[in-house]
Parts: sequence; C-alpha cells; structure tokens
Amino acid sequence: MGSDPIQVSVVIPAYNEEEAILPVLDDVIAAMEPLGLAYEILVVDDGSTDRTVELSATRPRVRVIAHDRNRGTGAARTTGVRAAQGDRIVMIDADGTYPADAIPAMLAMLDEADMVIGARDREAGTVAWLRRPAKDFIRWLASYMVEYKIPDLNSGMRTMRREAVLRFIPILPNTHSWVSTITMALLSSGRTVRWLPIAYHERIGHSTFHPIRDTYNYLTLVVRAVMYFNPLRIFLPVTVSLLIIGLIKAITDIFRFGFTFHVPASTVIIILAGIQVGAIGLLADLIVKAGRLRE
Repeated sequence: MGSDPIQVSVVIPAYNEEEAILPVLDDVIAAMEPLGLAYEILVVDDGSTDRTVELSATRPRVRVIAHDRNRGTGAARTTGVRAAQGDRIVMIDADGTYPADAIPAMLAMLDEADMVIGARDREAGTVAWLRRPAKDFIRWLASYMVEYKIPDLNSGMRTMRREAVLRFIPILPNTHSWVSTITMALLSSGRTVRWLPIAYHERIGHSTFHPIRDTYNYLTLVVRAVMYFNPLRIFLPVTVSLLIIGLIKAITDIFRFGFTFHVPASTVIIILAGIQVGAIGLLADLIVKAGRLRE
C-alpha cells in the first residue's frame, strides 16, 4: 500500500498545539489504518513557536508543511487542500476536540456527497456563554440565506472532495471563518452536504478564537458568501420592506393631506430607495447567473 496512489489526505491545521498534537495523530492513524486506504497526514503548522513541528514529524505517514509566520487557521486549511495528494480530504483540528474514530463513517458518507460535516453535540469552546447565542444566530442567518437548515455551520471536522473545494479557494478567508464559508459556498452552489452527529470534547491547550473579532468575521462572511451565490436573499426582503413602508406612508399622507398633489419628500425617497435596491439586487443576481454560465 505504501506505493499506491494516495486516496485520502488528512489535513490537520495546527498552531502551538504541542500538548495535543501527538494524541490527535495517534487517534487519526488508529482510525485510518483499518480502512485499507492509501493515505497521508498533512500537519500544516501555522507559524508555531513551540514543539508542534518537531513532535509531528515523529509519527509515520505524517508530512509537515510549515508557514513562515502565523497566517490564520483558514490559511493553514487552504495550504493543506492545495498540497493534498488524495482526491478525498479529511480535516480535523489539532486540539483534541474532535473524535477521530468518526472518520471512517464520514468517509463512507462521502461516497454520496461532496462534503460531510461532523455536527457537534454541544458548544465546549472558550467563552461558551457568549459564543453559543452568537453562533446560533449566525447559523440561523446562514440557513435562511442558503435556504437549508444547517445543523453545524463551523465545525472543524469534515470530509470533502478536493475538487469541490478547490474551485472556491479564491473566496475562502484566512481566518476561523474558512469552514463557515466553504459550507455556505457548497450549499449555495447546489453541492451535496451531509452532517454526521459527533461528540465534542474540551480542547487541550489554549484557544486562538477571539469571541468578538471572529464572531464579527463569521457574520460578515455569511452575508458576503450569499452575495456570491444568491444575492436576492438579501435584496428582495429589503426591497419589499421599503416598498411596503412607502405604500403605508403614502396612504397615511392621503389621510393627512387629502387627495392633493402634495407628496412629502420622505415618502418619495422611501419608494425610490425600494426601487433602487430591487434594481441593484436584480443586477447582482444577473451577474451571479452569468458567472455560472461561464463555468
């Protein structure tokens, strides 16, 4: 099997994970060996200042790719996807939060999907009291935008077809929002995404997640992703709301001023704003559809 073409690439982004990296690697190897597949493990070190690189190199089948500086976990994921030799990719975090024994089931599900995501059974990250409501709101917003109920938007454990991810590399961010963006990108473009319920453990070591900055990034990227794929989900409700408000105000103005030619400027502005937003939305949707025709 050592000379066979690589079928599966396991990508593990890591940044200062010397406490957890060896247990994670051992768990991944234990999950992959019984499958009889030719595989590789790519540890993408994102500028660690501890012994993450040194320890990773002690395990078999592990190839270490090191960034010269800390670029962000999203950049590490992108590096892993580009360097992967397998046509199927397993992605799992290096902090010990995800169960590697779920990998075989997720690979099996990938036979009928473009991406399979591990849906966590709880929120166990840092500042959970703040992250939980923020993530719930962002997941609801993302579900509305892509017209699909999303059980877990930003899970760090997933299997995916490499070709399905490569086409979206130019729009994927360098931050924690990478996983959210690729999830929305595949759903919005009609790709098949499945979820598998998994356990979620306390992380080993310290988290690099910043609750305010990264939550803001998640929110903006949800909206940005929809602008790439389904802009009318944003523009249409705004257009309808403005036109309804303008109509209600126009009717109110009639009762206030009678059937005269006096129309307050504010009413005209609201109605024109609705028309303009609708026109911009239709133009954005036309650009998206034209782009798909060129693919």
